[in-house]
Amino acid sequence: MQTNNFNGIIPIRKELDFTSNDVVAKLRGILHMRKIGHTGTLDPQATGVLPVCLGRGTKLVNLLTDTDKTYHCVARLGITTDTEDIQGTITGEYDASSVTEGALRDTVLSFIGDYSQIPPMYSAKKVGGKKLYELAREGKVIERKPCDVKILGIENLEINLPEFSFDVSCSKGTYIRSLCRDIGEKLGCGATMISLVRTRAGGFELDEAITLDECEKLMQEGRIEEKILPMDRVFDDCKSLVISGEIEKKVRNGNSFKIKKPDGRYRVYLESGEFAAVYDIRGGIAKICGYFLT
Repeated sequence: MQTNNFNGIIPIRKELDFTSNDVVAKLRGILHMRKIGHTGTLDPQATGVLPVCLGRGTKLVNLLTDTDKTYHCVARLGITTDTEDIQGTITGEYDASSVTEGALRDTVLSFIGDYSQIPPMYSAKKVGGKKLYELAREGKVIERKPCDVKILGIENLEINLPEFSFDVSCSKGTYIRSLCRDIGEKLGCGATMISLVRTRAGGFELDEAITLDECEKLMQEGRIEEKILPMDRVFDDCKSLVISGEIEKKVRNGNSFKIKKPDGRYRVYLESGEFAAVYDIRGGIAKICGYFLT
């Protein structure tokens, strides 16, 4: 079988019941290549955009995993589950009839800003070298240390009690299931997440993502490269710099170089137009931040 060597990022629209690793495994079969990595775990019951890195683009995995993300969440008051979403086993049912729209709105919005969050037991977070969901499946519930996360914004809050929905932008490491749990706890009636769609991740929007079936069809038609985005797309907010000669030699070796340019971060291109690296220039000295030629 022919092995391909695609380089870049393909935003996948992850569907229900797929893990992020499932997506990578299926893409390896569709694209006939091994060097593929995803940029952040999405629960099997969550859907939405999952940027997947191909070939040399896998050097971007950690960078994209660490970015802020945006989700659309639907939740329900009056119920708690062991997984903190509606697919879990019910652990409690409570009367939420006294909760007013105003109280719910104030409570949801009160989480904007820095926030200390206890991760759910059913999560891929590791404690003592073991993933929490592995312990949970063994029937173990252990104490988890709170993690510092940040809710950057909550918009489009719609209330139809006992259900409510909202769009939330947050820092890496934030569990929206646990945010719903904490909203319910603060209101004194419990809450669980019903559905979750990731609408933005790594600078990629949901409307530019494609499903695995669409990916397979494009591959069969020989058009898949139309959907593989270039690596430099991630650095659109950086200045651009084209180099040649002796500086090109230094860049090819990942070395620093002197140059008279304003301070800042630069996308560096070879004279041929090929994206080579990202450099940080300070005081006329350029130091490499990321190398993408090989």
